[in-house]
Amino acid sequence: MNSTVVTQATEIVLPGKVEASGLRMRTRDLPAPAAGRVTLRMDATGVSFAEQQMRRGKYYDQPPFPFVPGYDVVGTVTAVGPQVDPALVGRRFAAVTKIGGWASSLQLDAADLVPVPDGVPAAEAETVVVNGITAWQMLYRSAKVPAGATIVVLGANGGVGSTLVQLARHAGMTVIGTASPRHHDTVRELGAIPVDYRDPDMYRRIRELAPDGVHAVFDHVGGAGLKDSWKLLRRGGTLVSYGTAATKDEDGNSQLPVLKSFARLILWNLLPNGKGARFYNFWAGKRRLSTFRARLREDLTQVLRLLADGTLTAQVAAEYPLADAGAALALAESRTVAGKVVIVP
Repeated sequence: MNSTVVTQATEIVLPGKVEASGLRMRTRDLPAPAAGRVTLRMDATGVSFAEQQMRRGKYYDQPPFPFVPGYDVVGTVTAVGPQVDPALVGRRFAAVTKIGGWASSLQLDAADLVPVPDGVPAAEAETVVVNGITAWQMLYRSAKVPAGATIVVLGANGGVGSTLVQLARHAGMTVIGTASPRHHDTVRELGAIPVDYRDPDMYRRIRELAPDGVHAVFDHVGGAGLKDSWKLLRRGGTLVSYGTAATKDEDGNSQLPVLKSFARLILWNLLPNGKGARFYNFWAGKRRLSTFRARLREDLTQVLRLLADGTLTAQVAAEYPLADAGAALALAESRTVAGKVVIVP
């Protein structure tokens, strides 16, 4: 495509702290991409927990309103700037954007693009971009779980949870997954043992299933329950905390719950019981950008390969057109679906 061509982009804007129905739509012209950058036509983006937090102004270090949300994207390159290989045009890539994905076209650094294998539909690839990287890195980089281990995944029907279950089962691990009863069949199909997360005796039930303790617990809930997750570990086990969903509906400082969890994990790490606690932050190490990008590309490439060969099954909860992004966000927030709500052009 001629690099002087102007692309018209339709964008969904989060104007401030609004209900899901309060999103706005705008159209603007994207100039030709600058050096090292590309224009990407969105083929699929999605709703992450991050956007649900951003809507409330609760996401750790989100930009000031108004902005275009959209944590990750799968799309086709339509134009390249100087110093970018023109052969990229017409090829499909995935990228993690943090914001900006909810648009018909967007511009980003060519260095952030990860190739999507041929034959993998865009909506399916979208389900494993941020979720797949998060699950892979927590399992293999944070917790370093050995094959044959037993792990607990809280929210095993969610976007990250369902991917984590599948990766762990592929590695021969036993997985205990929490979910509401209506999602237990899904959790079983993924290969995990389901436990009702609303059951007041949930932790006792997990201990009955794994009396010797577990090798790892992946906890996106945070809050008071973190202590119970820690107690499930065997010696040498690791707790990976990767969110504070317990406080998602509370007003107030978005950083406080994260800092509280972080402080608690640091203290636990100092205890002489051989157990470890980690707070997983997707953006850790971003200051060393080339290393961060290389690690992200390596991990996402592995996950996309597993998706392409059928080891991973994409958990697409629903597909909505970009114009209905508000309805997509509302459905994701309703917590009634398993997998990821995907937005398509």
